[in-house]
Amino acid sequence: LVWEFYHYRREVMGSKNPNPAHQAIAQCEQWMMKENKRVVVITQNIDELHTRAGTQNLVELHGNLFKTRCLKCGNIEVNRDSPICEALRGKGAPEPDSKGANIPRENLPRCKKPGCGGLLRPHVIWFGESLEERVLDAAFQELDDCDLCLVVGTSSIVYPAAMFAPQVAARGVPVAEFNLETTPATQQLGGHGFFFSGPCGSTIPQALKPF
Repeated sequence: LVWEFYHYRREVMGSKNPNPAHQAIAQCEQWMMKENKRVVVITQNIDELHTRAGTQNLVELHGNLFKTRCLKCGNIEVNRDSPICEALRGKGAPEPDSKGANIPRENLPRCKKPGCGGLLRPHVIWFGESLEERVLDAAFQELDDCDLCLVVGTSSIVYPAAMFAPQVAARGVPVAEFNLETTPATQQLGGHGFFFSGPCGSTIPQALKPF
């Protein structure tokens, strides 16, 4: 069932394109690089749309739908195979009357490293699992160094990411929040927070246009 769930979502996301907000952020990164400045995206999303938009400096807190991790050897690699294995072809659609395919374990995605063949899992963080220490350290380093923070389209209820913006604001750094509605973080930004209401696909391109 796990691989049916993620296979279907891989197939769906493989057909999607970055929206104007993804594209504007990637373009801003390119413009800022020409000024010898850095833009770093820290995302909770696992859909790879920032990468497809062209973002280069990316910290993926919760992993990536298009990466796998071997449960035997631990190898992590990009995998965009469609389907990821033949046994999953056409499986996983969330229909009310659908049943599990009961795919034999030996037919599920397997590690292709020579001599391994271990069972693969999606390289994403599941509820109850801890974020990778190196990924979290990278995120905190960028937050400690930044001189401007944009919070884009997040509910600010999933930790540890929910505390990022308030922590940045607490050291006097401007934080601009772009969202359809206020979040628990909005009132924690003090005099350093700015809120912009509306669809991020519209507000972000407009806000970054001057760059």
